[in-house]
Amino acid sequence: MQKMTKKDIIRLLEDIGLYLEIQGENPFRISAYRKAAQSLEKDERSLAEIDDFSTIPGIGKGTNDLITEYITTGKSSTLEQLQQDVPSGLIPLLKLPGLGGKRLATLYKELAITDAATLQTACEDGRVAELKGFGKKTVENILQALQEQSSRPERLPVSYMLKLAHNIEAQLEKIPDISRFSLAGSLRRMRETIKDIDFIIATDKPEPVKEALLQINDVKDVIASGSTKVSVTLADEYDVNVDFRLVEDSAFTTTLHHFTGSKDHNVAMRQLAKQRGEKINEYGVEVEATNETLQFKKEKDFFAHFKVDFIPPEMREDMGEVTEFQQGYQPLERNMIRGDLHMHSTYSDGAESIEEMVQYARKLNYEYIAITDHSKFLQVANGLNETRLRKQREEIAMLNEKYPDIHILAGVEMDILPNGELDFSDDFLQEMDLVIAAIHSSFNQSEADIMKRLETATNNPYVDIIAHPTGRLIGRRDGYDVNVEKLIELAKKTDTVLELNANPMRFDLAPHWLQQAQEAGVTLAINTDAHRTTMLEHMAYGVQVANKGWINKSSVLNSWELNDLLTHLNRNK
Repeated sequence: MQKMTKKDIIRLLEDIGLYLEIQGENPFRISAYRKAAQSLEKDERSLAEIDDFSTIPGIGKGTNDLITEYITTGKSSTLEQLQQDVPSGLIPLLKLPGLGGKRLATLYKELAITDAATLQTACEDGRVAELKGFGKKTVENILQALQEQSSRPERLPVSYMLKLAHNIEAQLEKIPDISRFSLAGSLRRMRETIKDIDFIIATDKPEPVKEALLQINDVKDVIASGSTKVSVTLADEYDVNVDFRLVEDSAFTTTLHHFTGSKDHNVAMRQLAKQRGEKINEYGVEVEATNETLQFKKEKDFFAHFKVDFIPPEMREDMGEVTEFQQGYQPLERNMIRGDLHMHSTYSDGAESIEEMVQYARKLNYEYIAITDHSKFLQVANGLNETRLRKQREEIAMLNEKYPDIHILAGVEMDILPNGELDFSDDFLQEMDLVIAAIHSSFNQSEADIMKRLETATNNPYVDIIAHPTGRLIGRRDGYDVNVEKLIELAKKTDTVLELNANPMRFDLAPHWLQQAQEAGVTLAINTDAHRTTMLEHMAYGVQVANKGWINKSSVLNSWELNDLLTHLNRNK
């Protein structure tokens, strides 16, 4: 279970406020919970540093007791009671555009709306349009959103599928008759969207393993339940299918390779085997001359048999990888990354303190990190003004003394404002160790306006990195109207670094843009944009996406030694 942070308490208070609003409770009571959440968000201490929550403005004894119960037990009796009182079908409706807690409360109270079906009926028969605060256009938008919600996309975002896969992996770890297992398919190749989830399982006791697989959490339907394959549908938001293939341990490696794919990569490997008088199948490599079937302990051994260096799963897309790895191509590896240059703390919208982020980074053996909390424009994220950033720098200076084995850079993620200006003056930016510039607002602007904003940032001598350059969220929004080719030109011209944001919700820039940027001579940075310590682990995903773009170590800023990094950051100061 993930360590509880201040963010979890804030979410608890916000959820209680939301449920109360849906019930039509007293507005002052609703407001009290929301103000308590806001006060806690603005408090710069982490959860571990707060002894008495009642000393925080807006948090009284009752709320303090509620928080203490949640920290102590991991549960909230108040929230659980509210969840029992409010129909569960109402909560998913909050995802529909224009439906907040207040409007949902009206639908619930006035029309007895309890789920998507009753909402659709009330929209279609005209009852919703007659309510105060609703109208014809609102109803049209709701109906369109309901239609889109009911049609499951064929492929789902990688971040959603990774979360499901991790939950399954935690359960597979507890099945005693499984000797080893691995994710396979397009999710193992780290594709941006995934159709279903595949696992390969090694066992010499398939029957008890089969029975255990049928008992994993949230199984809705059983599609197949044989001794070599178990297929189930999970009762999640999208009814995702999961295939488990059961094999003997001796066949595990070749089965894993086969079902990791891609199809075209497998064809390329079979052609290589054919040249040697061999055939690859999912159970081994058949040597035609001797009728012998070769099997391998690890995938590295499988590739070595064909005189090919180990090809990371994410690069198995038939993009010339077989030839390249025959010739000794060196992919990017997680241990080549020396630091993370984009993360947030409790000073803005992060879940943990600077020191907690530092301590976790030290466990990852990082040589350096940058603390880059949001700037003052982003008030919703408790962005920092000049005074608070200078105060933060004092804390960072103390932590640098306390932890001499890691260098902590005092940075900022500065907003590029809608009018094309930057959130801080040049004089102030010169004080910072590292400056990231990012667009967080006015996504509906024209390409010309967006490019004007990005040009202002890249032309500024004190801006080091452009964060999540397209603003996309995979499967949720396309981002703003950016001419990426022009941005790459600007980055090259101004020696500005472009970020590969390793958060699986973003993977921004995408691999084909990464490759184009590298070819243009642009330096890249792989950053996690972590808002809690565990998100620093997303660096592994970032490395995989970089490999999909065939990115070399020399192109990655945060693979450089500290002195080289500092020289680069200070080049215009």
